[in-house]
Amino acid sequence: MKDHCLALVAAKAGYNEKLNAMREYLQAYILSFMYEGGVFRHAAFVGGTALRFLHGLPRFSEGLDFSQAGKDKVKFGALMSKIMRELELAGYSAAVSVDEDKTVDSAFIKFEGLMHEAGISPLKSQKFSVKIEIDTNPPAGAVLKTDIVSKYFPISFLSYDLPSFFSGKINAILCRKYTKGRDFFDLGWYLSKWKELSPNFILLENGLRQMGWKSEIPTPDTWKNFLYEVIKEVDWNKVRQDVENFLEQPTDLNIFTQENVLALLK
Repeated sequence: MKDHCLALVAAKAGYNEKLNAMREYLQAYILSFMYEGGVFRHAAFVGGTALRFLHGLPRFSEGLDFSQAGKDKVKFGALMSKIMRELELAGYSAAVSVDEDKTVDSAFIKFEGLMHEAGISPLKSQKFSVKIEIDTNPPAGAVLKTDIVSKYFPISFLSYDLPSFFSGKINAILCRKYTKGRDFFDLGWYLSKWKELSPNFILLENGLRQMGWKSEIPTPDTWKNFLYEVIKEVDWNKVRQDVENFLEQPTDLNIFTQENVLALLK
């Protein structure tokens, strides 16, 4: 499997294309082990990578994010041990750091030497990481669904429905304390692809309250106004700098401009 990863990267041109191809293949590979380990009986696949795998988001993402679904927790430490065994059998040199002591179980899988072997970095010592997080106390109200996706490996995912995904993105835009350009690119993509899409308002309210939101709660009549007020004040240069290295087509930034995203909200 490692040889397949290296061949996949070799077929790409340029630093970002190679890095994104390697990242996505390894994400899919790790997800296949998570599926085999029964993760999707207890957790829903969410976040940017989920949007890409399940709905074709035209940008790459750095990590794998999940929300607990139901009462039973994923046995996170045991899961990471299984993944590390499988990676070792496939020829990868990797190490993992695990943190299970907080509301969000998290792990960093660090691949050693892989960027050099793939021709991405001249340094043998440069490491590459995949982050995995499971929120064990997500806000209530998400609508769950199951999808089968074949992206390098066929996997059956438990995930959120699209309005619930959308609520999570709006929550991030309204509550995040810094500018994460990928949030705003994703919003433009949502609004342009599904013009009649509305968020899951139960999940949105619960998520905002969980984050300590003190203002009025967005409603079906006002949610676009809340986003408009945030976006018009954003430094779009920071948006571009954050997201451009993750895009399939960097020219998408010529379409998802601040002016165009604001127009989509009107």
